[in-house]
Amino acid sequence: VSRATVNRALGALAEEGFLERRRKAGTRVALLPQRRAQMAIPVIRQEVEARGQSFSMSLIARARTPMPPPLRAALGLGEAAPVERVQTLFLADSRPFAFEDRWVHLDGAPGFEQAPLDRISANEWLVQETAFDRGTLDYSAEPAGTTEARHLGCAEGTPLMILNRRTYGPEYPVTLVRLAFAPGYRVRLEI
Repeated sequence: VSRATVNRALGALAEEGFLERRRKAGTRVALLPQRRAQMAIPVIRQEVEARGQSFSMSLIARARTPMPPPLRAALGLGEAAPVERVQTLFLADSRPFAFEDRWVHLDGAPGFEQAPLDRISANEWLVQETAFDRGTLDYSAEPAGTTEARHLGCAEGTPLMILNRRTYGPEYPVTLVRLAFAPGYRVRLEI
């Protein structure tokens, strides 16, 4: 059997929870095998369209700019790591759906600097073009800040559903994103 076939088989067994694979530590049979639920990173355009609404977006800002130290620490990046900040407003039937404030580690997303973000969202481009192997999701309800309220068309202090997500590739951290959803947004997760 070829090495590639063996590696695919081991990867499939690890995804099913039967094996534990650790970088530089090897592969072991799991002591307590557990089936694992998998989650896909949703593409906001597809989410809006699945609701039967028309999707559009507006690129608010895009710049290679210094990342604040607490955010660098959260993503595990050093001071010299190249990053780009992208802010996007997503619309459903021409009404605000979500405001995205995203930081992208350029070493973790090769080609991102040339991505046509006026035609494809950073969210969709990254899902299509970048390898992810792990991440974190934190959902919370928070009051709308000034920027979020302005873009989402609500009063400051309005409770919003907030998603903070960090994603990592096999070699580098990739992105840290804060999504603020318009009032009335409902989370639906499938396992």
